[in-house]
Amino acid sequence: MSNDKRRRAPVGHLEAAFGVSLDPELLERALTHRSFAYENGGLPTNERLEFLGDSVLGVVITAALFNNHPDLPEGQLAKLRASVVNMRALADVARGLGPEGLGSYLLLGRGEEITGGRDKASILADTLEALLGAIYLQYGLDTASTVIHRLFDPLMAESAGRGAALDWKTSLQELTAALGLGVPEYRIDEAGPDHLKTFTAWVVVAGNRYGGAEGRSKKEAEQRAAETAWRTLSEQTAEPTGAVEPVESTGLVTPEQGSPAGPETLPDQGSRARQEASPERGGPGA
Repeated sequence: MSNDKRRRAPVGHLEAAFGVSLDPELLERALTHRSFAYENGGLPTNERLEFLGDSVLGVVITAALFNNHPDLPEGQLAKLRASVVNMRALADVARGLGPEGLGSYLLLGRGEEITGGRDKASILADTLEALLGAIYLQYGLDTASTVIHRLFDPLMAESAGRGAALDWKTSLQELTAALGLGVPEYRIDEAGPDHLKTFTAWVVVAGNRYGGAEGRSKKEAEQRAAETAWRTLSEQTAEPTGAVEPVESTGLVTPEQGSPAGPETLPDQGSRARQEASPERGGPGA
């Protein structure tokens, strides 16, 4: 196995997080990003294993949701699956592997290293899938399924319990349409150098502003702002009195997010916001 000094964390901790030991060469391949391979004479990358792992993860999660929710229609099952099998969710799972997260085990090229590749959601998600592919290749579907349930059962339970997928923008638009509140409008601030930008998003619904949520991309920040708005509006409409006064969001908070801001009433800014930022009506890919 390579002795590259850029991967400092001992792989034993990573294997313990999965509950299995992998063949050293197979493990190294699963951790090898294409940027490292190109800088080291065209070594095999983890892309084929990622392709395999993506399919294994998909079938295990799909089967679990199908069996656990016998009364849900296809559309709701698809929405639940999308809340579990997506780049952001996989990256969050990857960040929880081992003492320092999966990023500390990656074999990256110098360019990716400099631009923060160890915490890029796309790289973390792809590498997690590659590792699942490696586990399937060495141990078969039963063991791979056990590992996947170990990592993803909490997320599946959470997604089913909250009744909304991680595509919070679509969920929010569906909710505001049902409540007659119009189309949500998003506003973005950005800060930092080009390779390490952070984005802060707000969403305006019927003159109320929700969010102040940060993300590593515009899409992530908007999703988090939409989550705050969705949770707050859902609480309001669930109240027996039908009260519409703003309530504190119960959105999930990560250290990098800080506390999600509650709604700010903007009696004089609704029309100005519509002039400054046109509404995004896209679905999951917006």
